[in-house]
Amino acid sequence: MPFPNIDPIAFSIGPIAIRWYALAYLFGVILGAGYGYLLLRNERLWYKGAPPFPAKDIWDFAFWAMIAIVVGGRTGYVLFYNLPYYLSNPLEIINTLDGGMSYHGGMVGLMLAAILFTISKKGNWLSSLDLLGAVATIGIMLGRIANFINAELYGAPTNLPWGIIFPTDPLAVPRHPSQLYEAALEGLLLFLIIRIATHVFYALRKPGLVAGIFAIGYALARILVEFVRLPDVQIGYLYGGWLTMGQVLSLPILIGGLILVLHAITRPVSKLRA
Repeated sequence: MPFPNIDPIAFSIGPIAIRWYALAYLFGVILGAGYGYLLLRNERLWYKGAPPFPAKDIWDFAFWAMIAIVVGGRTGYVLFYNLPYYLSNPLEIINTLDGGMSYHGGMVGLMLAAILFTISKKGNWLSSLDLLGAVATIGIMLGRIANFINAELYGAPTNLPWGIIFPTDPLAVPRHPSQLYEAALEGLLLFLIIRIATHVFYALRKPGLVAGIFAIGYALARILVEFVRLPDVQIGYLYGGWLTMGQVLSLPILIGGLILVLHAITRPVSKLRA
């Protein structure tokens, strides 16, 4: 299939070009905050009827979340994906125009911001991680769609009928649209699973459970897609040519998710009525 002719630049204002990639981050935070507001306002969903912080405070947190995602994402990319280059070119660390961002790093930054923000509000920090797990899939889906528009992070060659010939591919062969695989699995599917968990099984009443479900779902989806996604060229495959950095970084998330789920299901059930 030919690559759809989508300009990576959404629009321009004079010399300033606004890219879809930047808009994906912006709208991911805005839409995530909006959905988070609805969750926080519905107190019966939460353990003992107490969300991690008042719904009105989600917009304050959204500001810090944007900073945490960018700083964490950039730091993760520098440390794990291209550290020798940035040690030789330290000024390039703050140049995010090259698109060098790590989802794992952004996730860590967002978690730290949520924990600190919730502690300042005297709320349950585990519930704040549950809130992130419920809303983060929105940003992930938009971000992966933006990766597709940028024709980056594509997959290995394939003979499947939906293989895409990306304009940035020097070989010009059909490849797995791995960005869309991740958007569907880590974004849409995981959102639906968590939505069922929060509104049918009231998983938010067990602090840590939704965060654990998200971590497990994200890690498994990422590990699976990495088998057909090309690794970063400066790293390549690890440990004999079968493992990628994305899979390595997803393993601690998977383990952490399992720990959170086990912790949550061993706690007493909230006595709130549905």
